[in-house]
Amino acid sequence: MLSSVSVLAYDGVSMFGLGVTAEVFGCDRSGEGLPRYDYAVTTAEPGVIRTDVGLPIIVEAGLDRFSAADLGIVVCWDQPDVLPPEPALEALRALARRGGRVLSQCTGAFVLAAAGLLDGRRATTHWRYAAQLASRYPAIDVDPGVLYVDDGQVITSAGTAAGIDACLHLLRLEYGAAVANAVARRMVVPPHRDGGQAQFVPVRVDEADDPANLASLHEWTLRHLQEPVTVADLAAHALMSPRTFARQFAARTGTTPHQWLIRARLMRAQELLERSDHSIEQIAAECGLSPLMLRRHFSRMCGTTPQAYRRTFSQAGPDHNSARSAAS
Repeated sequence: MLSSVSVLAYDGVSMFGLGVTAEVFGCDRSGEGLPRYDYAVTTAEPGVIRTDVGLPIIVEAGLDRFSAADLGIVVCWDQPDVLPPEPALEALRALARRGGRVLSQCTGAFVLAAAGLLDGRRATTHWRYAAQLASRYPAIDVDPGVLYVDDGQVITSAGTAAGIDACLHLLRLEYGAAVANAVARRMVVPPHRDGGQAQFVPVRVDEADDPANLASLHEWTLRHLQEPVTVADLAAHALMSPRTFARQFAARTGTTPHQWLIRARLMRAQELLERSDHSIEQIAAECGLSPLMLRRHFSRMCGTTPQAYRRTFSQAGPDHNSARSAAS
């Protein structure tokens, strides 16, 4: 389990990118029963550096702290045409050789690529720089259309806001949906946006162009997941034809109503598996699924079975308690 998190900083580092990592991993929420991390901002030459908005910050930790972390995060690299310094690249390689996880935000993927950590992997970066990354590093399978890519030891994300999604995704992998959702609620951000969701929606949609009031419809659906709600039901609730509704939904969210509905049901199932002793049949019913479809979707989207997920993340189970202790 993650106990230490270090972020690579440099002159011109993204202030927002640093803020994202500090908000997710640097805030002590142990009083709320949430994991606490040994968090540090590190740099090749400790001292005063300036962020991308000109604010100076003091960084006291060096690259030895970075390479020793369980998770190393690289935020936006502001000069994709320039190779990062070799000491920083070697620190990344050392962390990876130890079995640590690596996560990049936005153009931080160029730093991971320069260190050779993305060769033979699927990865993403900000859509504006995806072609450049693919051209410079042909050994990488660059996907420019997703929010983040989890390739096991290495996670890459698109713009810095997608870095929030990638960080919450990692929390969900480590501690389960309840912890990730609790942190998301504290940050007042969506608890989950699937990695395969589009980086940007195809058209601009504002509240005046939202006759379906999709935000309200989302909230209504989450309150009625135990009912056999279908996409056709959602379209009827929005007073639209299914085709028009699907187009409006995709334009606003970057995903399909069907995928969103399945993901919402699975998130509810994850929380029930963690927090209740209900049977799989009961949980399936409370999520509006049959036991067979719950198992099928859970295996496809979560990479495990409901029973295995419960053994790992149940709040009453020994795995959960030992993981919580390790992170405190």
